[in-house]
Amino acid sequence: MTASALALSALFSTEGFATIGGETVIGGLHGPEQHDHHCGHCFSWLFTRVQGFDHVVNVWATMFDDTTWFVPFLETATGDRLACTSFPARRTYPSIPQAAAFADRPTDYAAWDPTSFEET
Repeated sequence: MTASALALSALFSTEGFATIGGETVIGGLHGPEQHDHHCGHCFSWLFTRVQGFDHVVNVWATMFDDTTWFVPFLETATGDRLACTSFPARRTYPSIPQAAAFADRPTDYAAWDPTSFEET
């Protein structure tokens, strides 16, 4: 997986996402929900497609060539995080929230200034 104390990813529109080289293989779940895509050569976890959320793809942040722009907006499962990990995420949740909790997030995200590092 990520060989870390966390899993940091970014959500992108499926319309703007494409793999440009090599084939991916499914890792993790091998049933009807085959969503974890790994590099077919080194088996690094590249991205996730979650069934029912076909309009987005979750790309692992370690795949970015340039990470200088990346600041987490939303953090989940903070109730289980290691004490030594902390992020300047605007929204935090102690567990994985229900879908209704995300209803206002597009508007909230559009108004967010990632340089402010304000956690709420």
